[in-house]
Amino acid sequence: MKIIIAGAGEVGFHLAKLLSFESQDITLIDTDRESLANADTHLDIRVVRGDATSISVLQDSRVAETDLVIGVTSSETTNITLCVLAKELGAKRTIARISNTEFIEKKDDVGFSKFGIDELISPESLASDEIELLLNQSAFNESYEFEEGELTMIGLSLSGASAFVGKTVKEVAKIYPDLKYVPIALQRFGTQYTIIPRGDTQFKQGDQVYFTTVKKGNEQIFKLSGKSKQDIKNVMILGGSKIGYKTAKDLCKAKFKVKLIESSREKAFEIADEIPSCLVINGDGRNVDLLLEESLEDMDAFIAVTGNSETNIMSCLVAKSKGVKKTIALVENMDYFQLSHSIGIDTLINKKLLAANNIFRYVRKGEVVAMTKLNNMNAELLEFMVSSHSKVCNKKIKDLHFPDSAIIGGVVRDGVGIIALGDFEIKQGDRVVVCCLPQSISKVEKLFV
Repeated sequence: MKIIIAGAGEVGFHLAKLLSFESQDITLIDTDRESLANADTHLDIRVVRGDATSISVLQDSRVAETDLVIGVTSSETTNITLCVLAKELGAKRTIARISNTEFIEKKDDVGFSKFGIDELISPESLASDEIELLLNQSAFNESYEFEEGELTMIGLSLSGASAFVGKTVKEVAKIYPDLKYVPIALQRFGTQYTIIPRGDTQFKQGDQVYFTTVKKGNEQIFKLSGKSKQDIKNVMILGGSKIGYKTAKDLCKAKFKVKLIESSREKAFEIADEIPSCLVINGDGRNVDLLLEESLEDMDAFIAVTGNSETNIMSCLVAKSKGVKKTIALVENMDYFQLSHSIGIDTLINKKLLAANNIFRYVRKGEVVAMTKLNNMNAELLEFMVSSHSKVCNKKIKDLHFPDSAIIGGVVRDGVGIIALGDFEIKQGDRVVVCCLPQSISKVEKLFV
């Protein structure tokens, strides 16, 4: 697949890195010589120095033969212009990174595809949506919804009180036959190895386990995992960045009580004017005394989304030490992201990874309609649309010869989520959710092509 990425900043570089691992033909365009030199040195890709909205630069990059053009520069205008030009010059699909979230909210009214833009991506919007979902699924440290919650992926660590601990997957299924769930991935405490659970896999205390479940199945897993559903009402947000602003706005709309701390006086007044129901405090969130004065210990959740990863991590650790139930930190450094479950913070989010996951589904073979990477695990969750010529069509799951390092987490049929077991027959139009390790992705994709 030939892909052009415009913008060698954090999102563009990270995307180019991930896509180059997939052996895609990548061309990276940017005006900054230093950023391109870094990409050229570390990645097996072609780099082009120039303006991404220059027709001659695009033609030199063979845009007419390109399958996908991705505009992720820091300029929203550049990304939109690039996509319009690329489509006119023969590119098959285009994706533009934007910062104005109103474009996404009103995209059906405008019809951006008429102008040549197939998809709009806002890393900030994706991050704030992720935060809201995590607060709604408050006992879990990671969650992801398919088809508006018909199937949900949830991640949690098993406590000693969990009914799963000490039992195998088969034993749990026998004891609780009505349990609507499938364990799709597991990581033992203190290890970095990801396991795709089988019938004889035993759950142990401290395991980080990911399940897929149907609507209302969350409550069953709450009880059996030893977790209690935490009612979150009072939320403190550190940082009035685009993510902080959108998160505060969305949470206030959802009737949460939100307190936002912002160090810039001008920005604090702007946010206070635009979100009247949010209590905005102008102050330095790194000051522990300020956090305590603002009743940190009375908060149900603390969300740190400043531009500094270290500030976000340290302030979340302070919040955790004061008994705050749920802590979420925005981190830019991917090395920190790998440590999420060992440093004492409930969830780390990374907008680059969220954007990359969202864009990845356009690169996958087969009819991939959604994709996410499991936090801190070497596994991916893919949602495939089954076509009439897919190899899985009209076959039972037990007859598919699925690789051992992959598992079907569930199926959405006619808008209803189903936990599908061995005798379930897959039909045309089904949306099938699959969890797999990297070595089995190509085999799984071939089954759905």
